[in-house]
Amino acid sequence: MGLADMTRPLTEAGRAGLAALLAAPRDAVIALDFDGTLAPIVPDPSRARAHPGVVPALRALAPHVGAVAVVTGRPADLAVEYGGLAGLAGVVVLGHYGAERWEDGERTAPPPHPGVAAVRERLPRLLAELAAPEGTSVEDKGRSVAVHTRRAAGPAAAFELLRGPLEALAAEHGLVVEPGRLVLELRPPGVDKGAALTGLLRERGARAVLYAGDDLGDVPAFAAVEKLRGEGLAGLLVCSGAVGDVPDAPVRELADRADLVVPGPAGVVELLGALGEELSAGR
Repeated sequence: MGLADMTRPLTEAGRAGLAALLAAPRDAVIALDFDGTLAPIVPDPSRARAHPGVVPALRALAPHVGAVAVVTGRPADLAVEYGGLAGLAGVVVLGHYGAERWEDGERTAPPPHPGVAAVRERLPRLLAELAAPEGTSVEDKGRSVAVHTRRAAGPAAAFELLRGPLEALAAEHGLVVEPGRLVLELRPPGVDKGAALTGLLRERGARAVLYAGDDLGDVPAFAAVEKLRGEGLAGLLVCSGAVGDVPDAPVRELADRADLVVPGPAGVVELLGALGEELSAGR
């Protein structure tokens, strides 16, 4: 699919965002979620790896734009490892929803929220008390803790069983729960992808942004771009996930707000590759 084909489903705002990016790429930021956007969703989060076309696409694209950013709930170091991003010039990773930053091989981060350690200690006992179904798993992200029900018997029912008690546990320790696709993440408040993205855009003096995401955690980033459009920023919002192929509401919500929907990580890679070719050609 060529870039011309990819512009057809765009809204008017999306067309303006793409035009601004192509006209002045050095003033633009390409920002991308990781899981579900650059990497396929898999039952075991530790086995997630970027689509094989991601690194070549970013390597070709990065020299032509102001910045390429990966904005993820994962620890920055894991996103770098799982994405194969080490050594890619011009790529910034904002991990833990922006609480961590990786750039040029260096990671910077503030001390962890003390509530995370308390939740980490209490969580196994709580799951046992709730009789969480077999297959429910806990992912320790260091600065947050995520409970996955994707591999549980009756994953949606398990998600609903755990949601209320986990929200109560999080509140008790000064944390919040961020729901996603069959995952409930307990993390510090006041940190989200919208704030992380806005900070980077202001830091870089960006005049245009492309943001691509797939899940509920990406809603704040979409909202940030929508708000910044009112301040003169040109923005293109991309949803990773064909609407008919994704059963859960978070992706449908993004699709409803997106300027462009592409078929998962393969579609994101194709879009990034087409943009890189367009910018390399100087058109």
